Amino acid sequence: MKYTSLGRTGLKVSRLCLGTMNFGPTTDEKEAFKIMDAAVDAGVNFFDTANVYGGVEHRGWTEEIIGRWFAQGGGRREKVVLATKVYGAMSGPEGDPNEGGSGLSAYKIRRHLDDSLRRLGTDHIELYQMHHVDRNVTWEELWNAFEVAQNQGKIGYVGASNFAGRDLVKAQYEAKARGALGLVSEQHKYSLLCRLPELEVLPAAEELGIGVIPWSPLDGGILGGNLNPQPGSRTARQGERVEKLRPQLEQFSKLCQELGESEATVALAWTLAHPAVTAPIIGPRTLQQFEESLRVVEVELNEETLKAIDGIFPGPGGEAPKAYAW
Repeated sequence: MKYTSLGRTGLKVSRLCLGTMNFGPTTDEKEAFKIMDAAVDAGVNFFDTANVYGGVEHRGWTEEIIGRWFAQGGGRREKVVLATKVYGAMSGPEGDPNEGGSGLSAYKIRRHLDDSLRRLGTDHIELYQMHHVDRNVTWEELWNAFEVAQNQGKIGYVGASNFAGRDLVKAQYEAKARGALGLVSEQHKYSLLCRLPELEVLPAAEELGIGVIPWSPLDGGILGGNLNPQPGSRTARQGERVEKLRPQLEQFSKLCQELGESEATVALAWTLAHPAVTAPIIGPRTLQQFEESLRVVEVELNEETLKAIDGIFPGPGGEAPKAYAW
């Protein structure tokens, strides 16, 4: 495994991040345990989850599974850089108005952090992330809440997810005014089929020293090379989109065959080639899928290959404003 710093911090994380969203609803606990054991054995020390993972009927399920895995001992907790998130509703709309909807507040951060710690069976979380931006809450309130949690030793660093470039800049401006470190990471949708972040988000993150953690780097499996998926599979449910993209996907498959690599490996390696990217999130449903992902960190795409990929999946044209002006 290869490692890098998380943003501008001294914290070292693996260049692959284990996403756990499937644990519970799709991947049963026994298989999830096998995947996490294999991840640690392979040197993947960066695990990502969220308090809402588990589905509408069992929010928190995924954190509970991870907590039971930690409880087995054997140094499991000590080997993991743990990241979870806050923003989503953790109870139905008929409950507490502060619990029944999505958003952020000092109240919600305190309560949801304590609940996550309880489910995870730990007393601290290395990276606590805002799952989405909430522009109705002041940064004064948010930074105060996170600083309290840091001073209590409950969280190490603060990260974001689904923030626009302007939100990253605003967050860092307000943090700097307080003499605080601010955000160290931004978890963002980024893949060959979603290159808009190259306009603003990735350049802003790189300039501010914020590590980018791409989510859905295979775009729901579409970039995984399976153009004839089994009925009922996640990719099959996007059948109309797959058909629309089929010419590009077939070109991509041909290129990957010439490289001697799988489509998933090349798509993930492409995200790693961007200097702003810390680690893409891999979300395996099975142990086999996880093991197949490990090859990614050994693959380096040369300029000729990157140019060929750009020809198949064009980006927005570069960073703003050059992408649309002069």
